[in-house]
Amino acid sequence: MMIKVNVFSEDNNWSKKIKKKEAFFNSICKLFPKEYKFLKKKVYLSLLLSNNKEIKKLNKKFRKKNKATDILSFPLNKENYLGDIIISYNFMNEPKKKTQLFKDKVIKTFIHGFLHLLGHDHIKDQDYKKMIKEEDKIYQSVISGLN
Repeated sequence: MMIKVNVFSEDNNWSKKIKKKEAFFNSICKLFPKEYKFLKKKVYLSLLLSNNKEIKKLNKKFRKKNKATDILSFPLNKENYLGDIIISYNFMNEPKKKTQLFKDKVIKTFIHGFLHLLGHDHIKDQDYKKMIKEEDKIYQSVISGLN
């Protein structure tokens, strides 16, 4: 495996929807298209499974935005370390989602955060379109691998 996701959780609600969190996210990365698999080297990233209360604090501290958000990405790109992703449980479960829909939203959001770690952004329209296209390509690869 070329991408290793270290998963941390600060909200027990995550365990109700995703039992084996580390295995879940690492299996997603295994299904990424070839160009996103880092076949030549081992890379790592950290994923914090959080909630609105905690992500709001981080958003305020690092982005000066005093509100909760679905995901934050902090690219580091230091040697083999891509950076950190934080995902809010509340956003993933809004409105109250069945487990499969919840997982689907988490996969899409995780891919979005992963692309941010690789330097993609969506400030300009053309960058947004490019990012959405890449997101969709990775998502399709993951979904077809899971089914």
